[in-house]
Amino acid sequence: MKTRHLGHHGPHVSSIGLGCMGMSDFYTTGVDEGEAIATLHHAVELGVTLFDTADMYGPHTNEELLGRALRGKREGVYLASKFGLVRSSDPHARGVNGRPEYVRQSVDGSLKRLDTDYLDLYYQHRIDPEVPVEETIGAMAELVKAGKVRHIGLSEASAETIQRAHAVHPLAAVQSEYSLWTREPEHNGVLDTCRSLGIAFVAYSPLGRGFLTGELKSPEDFAADDYRRFNPRFQADNFKRNLALVERVKALALDKGISASQLALGWVLAQGDHVIPIPGTKQRKYLESNVAAASVVLSADELAQLDGIFTGKGVVAGDRYQAQTMTLLNG
Repeated sequence: MKTRHLGHHGPHVSSIGLGCMGMSDFYTTGVDEGEAIATLHHAVELGVTLFDTADMYGPHTNEELLGRALRGKREGVYLASKFGLVRSSDPHARGVNGRPEYVRQSVDGSLKRLDTDYLDLYYQHRIDPEVPVEETIGAMAELVKAGKVRHIGLSEASAETIQRAHAVHPLAAVQSEYSLWTREPEHNGVLDTCRSLGIAFVAYSPLGRGFLTGELKSPEDFAADDYRRFNPRFQADNFKRNLALVERVKALALDKGISASQLALGWVLAQGDHVIPIPGTKQRKYLESNVAAASVVLSADELAQLDGIFTGKGVVAGDRYQAQTMTLLNG
């Protein structure tokens, strides 16, 4: 497994990490926990070292799953978790909390559920508009001094917020959605800010929540409780328009002799040595395919062809979240 730096002064981690959310939440109920744990174990065997979770996945059950699965395998594993997104009885509603006392409360809960003495990386999941980021980062810095956290980061933060936070305490990583069909970090300064400050950029949903794999055919294929049924990009008309884009990706992948998902991940990896994608999966067969993408090399012409498919205003149909959740981005 090739490696990349988790921040300018941080450790080397696998160039492709593992997003663990879908093992417990959002995409379907009735997840095969045995297969999920086997996937986590196989990831370690394949050299994956960066595992990503959050206290709101489940909520809490995803951290508990990783705690059980990685017991006795902690050495060489870099655990990343997040705090600050608060769920309510409405499954589609989100609140945020960046108060220092909440930071301290949250980390203790995560450490207990993950069955570990420390987190390698701790993110603020979303920026709280009511709390200056300097106050939240100050509390996170205290966790580093206490040995509960080794590195800190932000998720879905604006370039300005990243700069303000980094001035208080060095950030090892910034996490945002980034893929062929989600290109905001290129245009809002986040990708360049991370590069200039020596911060790793961790790309979540690099396969577009499964859409860029080319294996999804219809919104009706999703389980009744699958989050994507409510996501604008997966609605009927948008789904159809976006599917035409993915068919072009599949054609390029076929010419290269790789899968569409490997081509999509290869594109993300090619966007900079500081970029680390964390595709999510709960099955070993998809994990193996994703990990193999670390060896994909794309020519300048291939990169240009992929860019050409997704370039242009309104090419991708639909926002990446529902309206209320969109307000929590780029904070």
